[in-house]
Amino acid sequence: MNVLQLVPELNVGGVEKSAVEVARFLAIKGHKSVVVSGGGRLVRSLSAAGVRHYTLPVGRKNPFHVFYSYLKLKKIIKKENIDIVHARSRIPALTGYFAARSTRKTFITTAHGHYRRHLISRVMGWGKTVIVANTTMARYMNENFGVSTQKMAIVSRGVDLEEFSFSAPSERAKKIFRIGMVARYSPIKGHKDFLKAVSYVSRKMRNVQAIMMGDISSANPEYIKDLELTARRLGIDKIVEIKDSGEEVASVMGELDVLVSASTAQEAFGRTVIEAQARGVPVVATCVGGVVENVSDNVTGLLCSPMDPLDMAKKIIMYAEDAELMDRIAVTSREQVERRYSLKDSLERELEVYTEALSRRNVLVIKISSLGDVILSVPSLRAIRKKYEDAVVKVLVDFRFSGVLEGCPYVDEVITCDIRGRERGTGFFSFLERLRSEDFDISIDLQNNRKSHLMAFLAAIPERYGYDNGKFSFLLNRKVSLPGGSLSPVEHQSRVLALAGVTKVDERLELWSGRSGEEWVEKFLSSGWLKSGQKLVAISVSASKRWKTKNWSVSRMAELADTLASKKGIRVVAIGVEDDIEISQEFFKKTSAKPLDAVGKTDIGRLISLLKRCDALLTGDSAPMHIAAAVGTPFVAIFGPTDPDRHSPVCAGKKILRKNMKCSPCYKTSCSRGLKCMSSVKVDEVYQALVDLACRADEEVRETSGF
Repeated sequence: MNVLQLVPELNVGGVEKSAVEVARFLAIKGHKSVVVSGGGRLVRSLSAAGVRHYTLPVGRKNPFHVFYSYLKLKKIIKKENIDIVHARSRIPALTGYFAARSTRKTFITTAHGHYRRHLISRVMGWGKTVIVANTTMARYMNENFGVSTQKMAIVSRGVDLEEFSFSAPSERAKKIFRIGMVARYSPIKGHKDFLKAVSYVSRKMRNVQAIMMGDISSANPEYIKDLELTARRLGIDKIVEIKDSGEEVASVMGELDVLVSASTAQEAFGRTVIEAQARGVPVVATCVGGVVENVSDNVTGLLCSPMDPLDMAKKIIMYAEDAELMDRIAVTSREQVERRYSLKDSLERELEVYTEALSRRNVLVIKISSLGDVILSVPSLRAIRKKYEDAVVKVLVDFRFSGVLEGCPYVDEVITCDIRGRERGTGFFSFLERLRSEDFDISIDLQNNRKSHLMAFLAAIPERYGYDNGKFSFLLNRKVSLPGGSLSPVEHQSRVLALAGVTKVDERLELWSGRSGEEWVEKFLSSGWLKSGQKLVAISVSASKRWKTKNWSVSRMAELADTLASKKGIRVVAIGVEDDIEISQEFFKKTSAKPLDAVGKTDIGRLISLLKRCDALLTGDSAPMHIAAAVGTPFVAIFGPTDPDRHSPVCAGKKILRKNMKCSPCYKTSCSRGLKCMSSVKVDEVYQALVDLACRADEEVRETSGF
């Protein structure tokens, strides 16, 4: 594989050191390794290892530098035939993300720090995989930037156990007690607290020396002067040495008796802590962030309170006064490092993450509405899962219909939206950020409207499949023309699926009812005094509130219920949503058969369970028809203004009643001709069709449907 890493610069620091270690390891393993940075002293070590380096201002926040770096980076990605772009800092990540997406390459990030919560920081969660050093950092990225735990990989920092070889404190006993701090010269690292602690220690002990080490060239000169002035004011300037990190860290640590990590802010990991532990140097550390995963108090080090120099000094003195404590903690710490933080193991794990990210595909299926259409997407989801067996498949659906896919084995996650509510206006762009952070490789748009096409485009999904239907379809880069003639719903979806290599779509519908739905139905039917063995027929009292032309006469439904009860002893249950309650009240007034009333009482799970229990269903062109088909319940569907060839499911045990009219299918929500297409359907023929379905042996029907 060909991997490009992005870092702001290549001077000394934990981020830079990690990038160099990974780059060298990749080259040794025979992979192409490229690093892009603003330059620095570590560039020479890359060249010696056969790693190619490009100098770009990727760490600059100036918009012109960002855009310039983006253009140049795209050329580098193409020239070097890069597979993975791995960003290790925020500004480089912003450039790298868009360069990777525009060239359709895999983008990965490593979250090295506790970033502030602002817009630019969010890009660190946009990788297909987000690498973190420990569970503390994983929790931080999840809680502050919404990064799902499924897309995070924990890869601990590693220590070269040969370079940082172990020697017990008792083996290097000296007359001078050396206290060290190895950290970037920044106020958040707690240098002043360290100096104050050294001052306290020097009053209690003789022959004390302190060493502070970091990259002076990248530090603020005023901060270095301030540290020198602080040391003079404390009267310890003669025993404090401020060193540049040009010297080898391992050799400097070998001279120390205690290493102090004095950070005042949350640390993501604390690399110098495990390096000292590997070297056999006992550690005093402030209990911040991920450091506490490396230092267990009085076991693998001593913890002190942040910004408390006196507490820090007391812990240093504890080591100085107890040689046995120093040796015990040094040995235990080295054992932990060997077990958890071997550089070799860490690099091997990072290589595994790269391989897995390249092989894994993230697929987004867009099917926002409506209820029946979401049900009809199940065959497509089944086919997509079969094609992309190892992919992460997620479905975007309106929150009102998410229950359809509850328990669906073909999807990894259902992402819900509220296009008419919270995702309107500025909420729409916040939602896009969520989609973008998922780092999808493919979108398969089964909704095919303006908003769905726009979503896929603005979520920066590289491969966007859908219909070329003139509804912002220019935003798709994989599209097919609309078919001529009537196709079934699944056949219509199959045209788009074929573009993505998904073929042979089985049109069989499936749904999954939960235990709560089954329990509710048992209680509901028991309270309605349904007799044992009595046939039960469901009547959907309204096909649609908006499409009144789809509705059959309430009077005829009432007459039908009475006829079923009087002639065959069949019990009727009325179903519908809350919007249908007014119609249902009219229905109950006109019938003497005492139907069960489930209108407005069922969610999707309950309705699935209820229709499974029914012997037949009467419905218009609406969602219950598809639910019945999915659970193997025979149904009679009355069609008028819409085409059953386009909208009815392919299944056994169905009867379509439709009167051929010159004006149908008209696809109109109102009718000026007396709605003859619906009124021409008589009670007798509906009754006969339902009786035929409900009263015949239906085992064959249910077996054919998979239930």
